[in-house]
Amino acid sequence: MKRLLTFFFFCSFLLLLIQAQPVHQIKGTVIDKNSRQPLEFINVTVIGLNKGGVTNAEGHFTIEQVPPGIYRLQATTIGYKSVTTPEYILSTRNLNISIEMEENLTELEGITVTASPFRRDLESPVSLRIIGLQEIEKSPGANRDISRIVQSYPGVAFSPIGYRNDLIVRGGSPSENRFYLDGIEIPNINHFSTQGASGGPVGILNADLIREVIFYTGAFPTDKGNALSSVLDFKLRDGDMEHNSLKATLGASEVSLASNGHIGKKTSYLVSVRQSYLQFLFDMLDLPFLPTFTDAQFKLKTRFNKQNELTILGLGGIDNMRLNTKADSEDNEYILSYLPKIKQETFILGSVYRHYAGAHVQSIVVSHSYLNNRNTKYRQNDESVPDNLMLRLRSTEQETKFRFENKSSIRNWKINLGVNLDYSQYSNTTFQKIYTNQAQIFDYHTYLDILRWGIFGTVNYSSMDERFTASLGLRADANNYSSAMKSLSGQLSPRISLSYQLTDHWFVSGNAGLYYQLPPYTALGFKNNHGAYANKYNLRYMKVSQESLGVSWRKEDTFEVSIEGFYKDYDKIPLSVVDGIPLACKGNDYGVIGNELLTSTAQGRSYGAEILVKWLIAKKLNLASSFTLFKSEYRNNKESEYIASAWDNRYILNLRGTYNLPHLWSVGMKVSCIGGAPYTPYDEEKSSLVSAWDAQGKAYYDYSKYNKERLPAFAQVDIRVDKTFYLKHCMLGFYLDLQNITVSKLKQQDVLMSTGVIDNPEAPADSQHYRMKRIKQSSGTLLPTLGITFEY
Repeated sequence: MKRLLTFFFFCSFLLLLIQAQPVHQIKGTVIDKNSRQPLEFINVTVIGLNKGGVTNAEGHFTIEQVPPGIYRLQATTIGYKSVTTPEYILSTRNLNISIEMEENLTELEGITVTASPFRRDLESPVSLRIIGLQEIEKSPGANRDISRIVQSYPGVAFSPIGYRNDLIVRGGSPSENRFYLDGIEIPNINHFSTQGASGGPVGILNADLIREVIFYTGAFPTDKGNALSSVLDFKLRDGDMEHNSLKATLGASEVSLASNGHIGKKTSYLVSVRQSYLQFLFDMLDLPFLPTFTDAQFKLKTRFNKQNELTILGLGGIDNMRLNTKADSEDNEYILSYLPKIKQETFILGSVYRHYAGAHVQSIVVSHSYLNNRNTKYRQNDESVPDNLMLRLRSTEQETKFRFENKSSIRNWKINLGVNLDYSQYSNTTFQKIYTNQAQIFDYHTYLDILRWGIFGTVNYSSMDERFTASLGLRADANNYSSAMKSLSGQLSPRISLSYQLTDHWFVSGNAGLYYQLPPYTALGFKNNHGAYANKYNLRYMKVSQESLGVSWRKEDTFEVSIEGFYKDYDKIPLSVVDGIPLACKGNDYGVIGNELLTSTAQGRSYGAEILVKWLIAKKLNLASSFTLFKSEYRNNKESEYIASAWDNRYILNLRGTYNLPHLWSVGMKVSCIGGAPYTPYDEEKSSLVSAWDAQGKAYYDYSKYNKERLPAFAQVDIRVDKTFYLKHCMLGFYLDLQNITVSKLKQQDVLMSTGVIDNPEAPADSQHYRMKRIKQSSGTLLPTLGITFEY
């Protein structure tokens, strides 16, 4: 730790002596959003700096002598709505951007509508957060991983146990989230993802390519279906049409190389490759698993002319998680007893074609994704004896998606209509030893292909002064998996959003809607030992009714306080027949969920209130504080009583801020606190059975006491320090990130573990019991990271 600090400050002092900070230009073009024609006499200013420019007849502007940094721009003129852009990084080259403006119909009435960084969305006036570059680049404790960054926002729980970044939003499970990359749906955003859910230890997206993230915790747009808890919509940067550049980053878990530039006069590109060294970090921390990964990502954007453009995206990853059998301490013994070796390959290839036809914009989105997942587990990790095989899973998922939509703007009305058609293929070959009332061998092969289709539409209205907005949407989905899912009318998803500006500073907004999600392919394709699809006639679309009501107070463009209440009512949730608990209470561990006998009888509810305070001072401060108070409960059917779900932490508190100091230093801190999660005691009698223990290598829970106990609360503090050097043609940055500087420890349930000694060897084989022991479990350590970034 001392060596890291010494090296960090030595490099900073050395480079300070040679530093000569350059200045650059911010250039760009302002166009009419509908006609795509350039706009003249537009005032463009850099927020936080006393600098600006005016567009010429070709719509071009230039702002001189701008020092490097992260900036927003504001464009204003008479007759058009003011625009505040997303954040942009001005680094080693001049910045060239494009700004679109809409005609302002309220000018006729003498009303002025001003732009704000606190954006309002007609379709989602509540439950919407915008994550900009400042947060992506410098959030303490996140190491530029988006899943960890959003854990600072209201309603999002974090898992202090293990090194995972599962998204648990408003009491929902990690399998209820959906992800989009420039409008293209991607199955997951993590390496070593849990099949049937979404979590993993590290993100698959390179933050160097991301412009901003739009995060919905409710009020989902109709064009983004199949989600119950959240939608993450990633917006990538466009390549530089004037210069080519390289950027190398040494982060917490990987080294990456990215390039940004253009090919010819019409096509820009982004590309990155990353290689992990996470296995060395985990080995150093004496963790029982050693993950390694490689990923690559690219974006090509061609502007054929003012009316037509094509974007092509690609994303791929190769994952290999080995077991660290050298980490044979008592604390790791339990995890090594059941955790499988995991190998995964995943890729996504997609394209978006847009045609701008005046007030109408047509989009065609086509994509294909592939996941190959392999899990292998031997008893006591001894592969030399074939009979030790406990699990061999070989599974693939492929999805081909097509979506067409048309967006029209007619005065103060906006209409969006579209259709989607998806073709999915799922295969699974599984050999698994299981234990219910007796030891069994489960050996099956399945192949499933599903055709899905859907329609969606939204009508948005905004009053002339934009004080009142309303949105009415409808979506319907169906598929050919079973007769119960074939009708669009069975999955109608109506939704409505309203918002009103009470005064210059006060806003009140609300949303109500019904949302559906298809159970995971692992559940749909599950076969019994007779070769039949065991869940085909029992499963339905999962659904949730969501209502949200929020009030916000804003002071100019720098300060916002919002309070939001939410209620989620779940129905038709798959219930595990063997365990007697909802599938929605699983998914925050490695492996696979859903490949078991299920029935859609479970119900649930989650409700609570969120408070968010944001304080933004351009070039100085980015502060956010949030508090969520909630309950998350499930029951097996309508006749059962509600019990706490696995995600019922009751409260979440986050305080995060970054302050920019002189001479390109910045310091940030994050304080996180979360209530104790409920847990289920072990079934000692069943767990000690030799045949039961040998089947899965870990203890069995007593589901008659499901979530009757609760862990203690947990809190930790993270700190980050950044120093950036801008030389003539390059940038060199250092950051030191200290996670859990308080070295907080989370006490967990003592693990029940077999000693390997049979207490009653004279008994029949199905009645023999291991002698058991308990191992105290606690997690929490100081995790320092030194990051280095170089851009040329």
